Amino acid sequence: MLSWEKKAFLSGTSIVIGVDEAGRGPLAGPVVAGAVMLQRTPLRSLNRIPAYNSRIDDSKKLRPDQRDRAFEEISRKAIFGIGLKDNKRIDRINIHMATLEAMKQAVKKLVSEFCRLNGKKEKDIRNDICVLVDGVFGNFLPYKTIPIIKGDSKSLSIAAASIMAKVTRDRIMDAYGRKYPVYGFSKHKGYGTKFHMEAIGQYGPCLIHRKSFAPMKNDIREN
Repeated sequence: MLSWEKKAFLSGTSIVIGVDEAGRGPLAGPVVAGAVMLQRTPLRSLNRIPAYNSRIDDSKKLRPDQRDRAFEEISRKAIFGIGLKDNKRIDRINIHMATLEAMKQAVKKLVSEFCRLNGKKEKDIRNDICVLVDGVFGNFLPYKTIPIIKGDSKSLSIAAASIMAKVTRDRIMDAYGRKYPVYGFSKHKGYGTKFHMEAIGQYGPCLIHRKSFAPMKNDIREN
């Protein structure tokens, strides 16, 4: 899963960043983006990327315990950034724009941390950066950006980013599950399951529901 990283490296890039999101489709909670640079220093060769003992793959293909282990290992070995836009921001500007904002935020945090660790300034490394993004997102960052459809199963960097985003969002939704137990957020993470839809019908939306999404658009109740 390093073929895209290899292409970027051979084109002259020394800083390869993978980006992915979690939470575009749910009816509640934030959209979260992860950005990951697999190694902590600029690439001199692909051998500089550390070996990962955990399975790094599309987060949807991993069990929760596998994602948790991978999350902890990536946290130790990589540089990463997390971006988050809550349901109010999603309702204000739409889910697509909120997702792009979360991705920008994640990349900005990663680049800032890279500069801190390596004694660099962002302006000096801008041309050394290549961002691999899952999906069709492109031309929204001040760096070379390559969109890759199903990138979380094709690029190790994007797969790692998908894990960071997914685990972060799942933990947020677990906390909301404790705060709003009638909706069962810890089980479905905000997706439109039968149980979730029935809970919305019975109790109305709560403060973390996306009011611009059906079926909340015309529901004036709020818990």
